[in-house]
Amino acid sequence: MAISMWNRQVLVLVPVAAAACAPLREPKDLTSRHLVAAAANTIERFRANSEFQPFAHFLTDARAAVVLPNVSKAGFFAGGEGGNGVLIARTAAGSWGQPAFYTLGAASFGLQFGVQNTAVVLIVRNDGALSLIMEHQGKLGADTGATIGVHGMDMEASTTTHHGADILAFANPNIGAYLGATLEGAVLALRNDLNHAFYGGGATLDGIIAGKFRNPAANQLRTVLDGG
Repeated sequence: MAISMWNRQVLVLVPVAAAACAPLREPKDLTSRHLVAAAANTIERFRANSEFQPFAHFLTDARAAVVLPNVSKAGFFAGGEGGNGVLIARTAAGSWGQPAFYTLGAASFGLQFGVQNTAVVLIVRNDGALSLIMEHQGKLGADTGATIGVHGMDMEASTTTHHGADILAFANPNIGAYLGATLEGAVLALRNDLNHAFYGGGATLDGIIAGKFRNPAANQLRTVLDGG
């Protein structure tokens, strides 16, 4: 039976809503700090993973990175995924700036089965892809003009693979097993509530990326992104 556009939208929004509601169990300022700390741990874990040898190479030249420490996925023929994370971009001087908070939501269709919690890092490689995320809270994939290359566990990866891709996605399952999942069509949406909790009520995305808003709780994440 064909799946209507409305049903597709519902399946995309459900995981986003679930990801947004989960942190309500604790104050948002704690949620934001925990996410930043988890993002730093994720970068360290990916750097140390022998199956992700190209990760550090691509990160060195990255324009920005989106770190999603816990993306929950589930599916039986129609699947969804969602999770919170941070976008952090390089400043004009080339150093890592301050993190802005986002949530990921996606729906995928086809033969798939499983439940999984996965850590995902998107390496944003150029200004165009960064603008897509910032200005349009973009839907990832070719239909928006941004190409995605995926490196997962047990997938062949090298520094020449997906050389021309605008965004490189590295995915490492935390728990579970899942087949057939994809980030094609995933939507990244800004979490203003977490941005305000972390920086204060006047924080804006442009201001965060430009370094006008700062929080020392992000220092560890910035250090590990630099390889420290």
